[in-house]
Amino acid sequence: MTTARAEMALPVHDQPSTPSDLPDRQTLSPAGQPGFAEVRPASLPPKVVPTWSEVRLYGQSSSRPRRRWRRRALITLVSLLLSGALTVTALMLLTPGVSDAEARVHASAAAHGATDPGGQVPALFAQSLVATEDSRFFSHHGIDSLGVLRAVSGPLRGGGDPGGSTLDQQLAKQLYTGGQGSAWDKVVQVSLAVKLDAAYSKQQILEMYAATVYFGNGYYGLAAAACGYFGVPPARLNDAQSTLLAGLPQAPSAYDPVTHLSLARSRQRHVLDRLVAVHTLTAAQADAVFSSPLHLATTAGANPTCR
Repeated sequence: MTTARAEMALPVHDQPSTPSDLPDRQTLSPAGQPGFAEVRPASLPPKVVPTWSEVRLYGQSSSRPRRRWRRRALITLVSLLLSGALTVTALMLLTPGVSDAEARVHASAAAHGATDPGGQVPALFAQSLVATEDSRFFSHHGIDSLGVLRAVSGPLRGGGDPGGSTLDQQLAKQLYTGGQGSAWDKVVQVSLAVKLDAAYSKQQILEMYAATVYFGNGYYGLAAAACGYFGVPPARLNDAQSTLLAGLPQAPSAYDPVTHLSLARSRQRHVLDRLVAVHTLTAAQADAVFSSPLHLATTAGANPTCR
């Protein structure tokens, strides 16, 4: 009786479970255990492992186009260099020598009625000319690669001639090609510019350029322009006069201070701004020069003789 009561008093959750109440142990147990079914995954395709020879062949085939491109680029570069060297050599042989440059300067001065074409160029005039016309004059060897790129790319973009000629090229244009600017003349001028730079010092090139360039109003050379516009020789030019004259060669007729003084003064302002940009003058010094009187000669155009 006691045992029967104890069994009857057991709570429901403590009563032994029947086999039907137990979970399916086979589905929860790991595969491969004794007495349980093994659960196999779905079948997978077999792995394909390339052999070393196949890998090597694939690498060689993918690198072949790259090697061909490099080979072609190298051949093209060498061809361009050889063509350029042959062209330069041919130009050097076909163009004349420049040992007679100074004699040509004197002949040009005599042809235009100028006297004393040589002589020292005033420092500020030379600095103004370089800053405005050829800022890399003292570092290049007759031609300026950046200027050449501008000269070539300007017409291709549909613009006008952006310049790009160095002082050496401009001197060669005046002395050897008669001031002409055809395509062939420009090629010749490049060759002669290199020769001029090799044969003469920078100071000599500046002096020859200043002695032959046109300043407008019939004045060829700095001596004639200083005397004609201001009644003084180059050595006596003041800063205002030097900076004004340095701006005239770009467009001598348009900037003629006798007939177009306002344009000449505007050009002088540009020259002074360039001197400030290259740190030759401060902004205050440039303003002081621009405010200085020019003292234009009343006899401008008569080509007087100055002492």
